[in-house]
Amino acid sequence: MKTILLTGTAGFIGSNFVPYFLDKYPNYRLISLDLLTYAGNLENLKEVENHPRHIFVKGNICDRALVESLFMEYDIRGVIHFAAESHVDNSIANPAIFIETNVMGTFTLIDVAYRHWMSAPFEYKDEYKDCRFHHISTDEVYGTLGESGLFTEETPYAPNSPYSASKASSDMIVRSYHHTYGLNTIITNCSNNYGPKQHKEKLIPTIIRNALAGNPIPIYGDGKNIRDWLFVLDHCKGIDLAYHKGKAGETYNIGGRNERTNLQIVDKICTILDEKVPCRHSREGGNLVSYKDLITFVADRPGHDKRYAIDATKIERELGWMADETFDTGIEKTVEWYLAKYGIAK
Repeated sequence: MKTILLTGTAGFIGSNFVPYFLDKYPNYRLISLDLLTYAGNLENLKEVENHPRHIFVKGNICDRALVESLFMEYDIRGVIHFAAESHVDNSIANPAIFIETNVMGTFTLIDVAYRHWMSAPFEYKDEYKDCRFHHISTDEVYGTLGESGLFTEETPYAPNSPYSASKASSDMIVRSYHHTYGLNTIITNCSNNYGPKQHKEKLIPTIIRNALAGNPIPIYGDGKNIRDWLFVLDHCKGIDLAYHKGKAGETYNIGGRNERTNLQIVDKICTILDEKVPCRHSREGGNLVSYKDLITFVADRPGHDKRYAIDATKIERELGWMADETFDTGIEKTVEWYLAKYGIAK
């Protein structure tokens, strides 16, 4: 039985990854480390709470003594590092916690892994020769794109928010441990994820929640900012492939090839909701015809990147990854999940 440490597993992507990984690999035991901040919810791990190969530990990735104790107690043979502060608006209001968690937390984890697995630079201890540190990152480290072009693994870093700057810093720390110490590392940078269990503050859950409640649906600026959308389970499958088959020291970009403006996103979700649970809300002047009538434009966020889009050719060609969901199929599943979550009959 091989034991792997996963961080941030009560959050969105991690909580989708844990049941997927447990189901696929019966020879793995998973140790979940999560501080359960506002973005982490143990309900997200309800389906595995009694799983014999899953152990949840509440704790901070910046707590070196705790991390060292986990490596010692459970003889950790791999790390998949999801934990991060990740909301851009929050990073603008309070950047310090982003630096602490994303930079210092990543440093603590990878430094403990290096000292546990290796006896000196480029010298793995015999029993830990196949141990790997996998760091989950974001396309936001690359900055913003114009109307054309795609982010590749060779795109220079140009982060534009405290959040993306902290993630870029953590990527560089992981890279340095490979090149300086010979640690077996992998970095994956993903496009915008969506799907079940996403925190309510994010765009798609905000649209669904506000629409169903009859509240204004806030859209930044003119709504023409473009993102590449990736269904969360497709991302989990890409992480799995990169962790097991990726080349040490490499970076792999994982994207859905689903570019949409925020206006296209809100229009699609409202169309699905209009079909499944027709709008019965009213405003002054009478009943609303569609959830689209709730769309409200609000002041744009500072430093709002215009467009992100990932070229996933490398992971497709080298590791055989392909997204199973189109945006249309993935968003349908996502809306269905939230309707069930809110107990709304279709």
